Amino acid sequence: MAEGWYVAAGSAARGPWSAEITPERAGWGYSSLRVLELAPGGSRSFATGEDEMVVLPLSGGCTVTCGGERFELVGRSSVFSRVSDFAYLPRDAEATVASRDGGRFALPAARATRALPPRYGPAENVPVELRGAGGCSRQVNNFCSADAFEADKLIAVEVLTPAGNWSSFPPHKHDEQRPGEAELEEIYYFEVTPTHRLAHGTPGMAYQRVYGSPGRPIDVLEEVRTGDAVLIPHGWHGPSMAVPGYDLYYLNVMAGPAAERAWLICEDPAHAWVRQTWATLDVDPRLPLTSAVEKRR
Repeated sequence: MAEGWYVAAGSAARGPWSAEITPERAGWGYSSLRVLELAPGGSRSFATGEDEMVVLPLSGGCTVTCGGERFELVGRSSVFSRVSDFAYLPRDAEATVASRDGGRFALPAARATRALPPRYGPAENVPVELRGAGGCSRQVNNFCSADAFEADKLIAVEVLTPAGNWSSFPPHKHDEQRPGEAELEEIYYFEVTPTHRLAHGTPGMAYQRVYGSPGRPIDVLEEVRTGDAVLIPHGWHGPSMAVPGYDLYYLNVMAGPAAERAWLICEDPAHAWVRQTWATLDVDPRLPLTSAVEKRR
């Protein structure tokens, strides 16, 4: 079953996109992700259609034009160097992304009902949260979370996990619409980087686990590398495991049918007890891995 939910780097390339995961490709109704790679001086124009989108630099900066607005995104050298600024694009709009020096840009998206205005999101306004403790410590950049930035359906955050740590733990799910839980489809997009110069460019790896809840089977345990994605239609997901020697980044893209845009989760009761052990542990001192200021590695 993992073959349907694991998307290897390059396997979802289509047209101008180095990755295009639409609701139709995923077999669901709301969440999507595109990755755009531009050569120096390159540009790409496109229609948002039914989707609201965010242009999020993964590496490099760009100019985004949409609906008579023009946004200059400073971007970053990599996802491990700083928190990035971003641009919001509404549904039913025409947009262009252009980059003087080239780069890679993620476009997390969701099928939307309302057409909100295009907007700029400064890096300095992105709430950075440190979650967990000890070996479960991680950093969350809440650039498009429900309480940090207005959108119609889209929820998107970045998570950075130091080498050797486990995040998305205890495992949790959000596949039912009920008190305390929201129905949200989710995409995990991964990047991995070595923490030491001795790696000499060796491609890093990490691991992602997804497993079923009663009556809804799913079984994924994948080795993931830069550019890979894992789709989560339902079920418990976690841990996301950063192996020793390699820091892990993932972009979470979520959306669902509920009228209220909310990120509400239910933790697996078999493992929720782990959270109680954090009271005696400190947050990993390596965190935060990034800030709104460029961090050289």
